[in-house]
Amino acid sequence: MLAPSNADRHLGPVAEQVSRLARDPTYVRLEGLHCVKHALRFGADVTLLVTADREAAIGLARILAPDVRARLVADLVELQAADVDHVMGRQRLDVLGFARRPTSILPPLVAPAVLLQDPRNLGNLGAAVRVAAGFGARAIRTTGSVDPWHPTVVRAAAGLHFAVRVGRVDDAVGSTAGDGPLLAFDPTGDDLREERIPDDAVLAFGSERHGLSPGLRRRADRLVAIPMREGVSSYNLATSVAVALFHWSAGSGVPVDGS
Repeated sequence: MLAPSNADRHLGPVAEQVSRLARDPTYVRLEGLHCVKHALRFGADVTLLVTADREAAIGLARILAPDVRARLVADLVELQAADVDHVMGRQRLDVLGFARRPTSILPPLVAPAVLLQDPRNLGNLGAAVRVAAGFGARAIRTTGSVDPWHPTVVRAAAGLHFAVRVGRVDDAVGSTAGDGPLLAFDPTGDDLREERIPDDAVLAFGSERHGLSPGLRRRADRLVAIPMREGVSSYNLATSVAVALFHWSAGSGVPVDGS
């Protein structure tokens, strides 16, 4: 996030623009080249790209993201030296970008949706978004107080929010209306290895600490368990989502690119 502002010093125009966008809820903060490259690849409306070292950032893009290098050459702005600490803070990101938060809905893929009930760990949530995007999930929905578009979540997802429908819903049970079967993952459920996951299913996962709510358990068409060695208490959220989506993709024969 932005370092504390210095009221005694006037910021340069680019730093002022960064400050404005950081406060604007209609924009998404993209921290680092990996976030920026995925946002650009999946059609994000990126309106500002800044760096502390333009030459170094473009050189890094030449190695790690040659397909977006031309965009950086055209639009990447180097900050004034006096503004770097204010904008980048201690992180000293290679690239910082801002994109408009999507208002249009991505076309649905023929693939399961993921429902995360009250996730708490921002890093785990971002990793789950990354997995869902990688497997071509139909959507990833969350309940609870955590914003799935929080900058820390976006960074953990490497900016792949723009590759999959991501949104927060008020009611976990109500959000599944119109979907296929609800498969809720729970240690007491049937072994995942014996199950087939339909393409229109909703895969529901409880919070890291408390698991599924009683209401969601009752609403589920089936309870499904991911096998674990005795003595292992649990997998983390992103690992569970990855196992479930891999099982679906391997069983259905649908490539992860959705083709």
